[in-house]
Amino acid sequence: MSALRLRTRMGSSSGSVGFLTYCFTNQKSKLTHHRIALGLANFPSSAVECGWHRVNLIRRVRIQVRIQIGADLKKKCPQTALGCLTARVKPEPSPVALLAEMNQRELEIQELPFPRGVLESPQVETVRRAYKALGKDPARYRGSAEALLRRIVAGKGFPQINVVVDVINLVSVESRLPIGLYDVAHVTGDIVLRAGRAGETYKGIGKYDLNLEGLPLFADDAGPHGSATSDSERTMVTSKTAGILAVIISFGGPEGLDRWTQRMSALLKEHAAAQNVETRVVQ
Repeated sequence: MSALRLRTRMGSSSGSVGFLTYCFTNQKSKLTHHRIALGLANFPSSAVECGWHRVNLIRRVRIQVRIQIGADLKKKCPQTALGCLTARVKPEPSPVALLAEMNQRELEIQELPFPRGVLESPQVETVRRAYKALGKDPARYRGSAEALLRRIVAGKGFPQINVVVDVINLVSVESRLPIGLYDVAHVTGDIVLRAGRAGETYKGIGKYDLNLEGLPLFADDAGPHGSATSDSERTMVTSKTAGILAVIISFGGPEGLDRWTQRMSALLKEHAAAQNVETRVVQ
């Protein structure tokens, strides 16, 4: 795959918006364009947006995806910020080097004088407070990072799925923050981070139907597909996935998000043959 053109544009009348446009060819020399448009300042909806404009490699049909933090959620959880990453990846089984790093993180936690202390980290506590603010009981519905940490403290270790999922789980444990991971081919239209509404459900990955009312969740035009507790089967990453969107969810502000998106980027490039990686922090 060879780069052909790079174009950037900054600025707009309603706020500061950055556009990064690049073209590339695949191995069959089919040309496609991929644009990333990221909102960096004020929008009329009082939401901050980041979006990806991508092209289907086969049909060459342009599909625009935007992510925004809903105004109602932002009002109840004003420090909400997102660390966004898009990339082309190869979700193969995790290599030995990555598994060794995951095992090392498990040992570091298990060998602490008080391993359960990780469950009281500031990031975990902030997620719990956000759940309460949105009307969800954090003792019954845990953030995904807390759930992973509890597995490790209990000696169960990381689940091993594929290299992409394993990288995201590793960074979630390291950062103590929930991370949503989505196959962009199964995302429909715009995405909003908002609180779940009465009656909303979806089948969580490896779980029964999840009661979404009050959960901070991602919803696209087809409905909810991810949350800070568990993502859905509809947009989950599988061995057939080619393009991903990963979103780190912070309810305590943007501090540290750039570090953790760069950490994801480095691991995906090293272990998952990631290409065309773009990261941004949105608040």
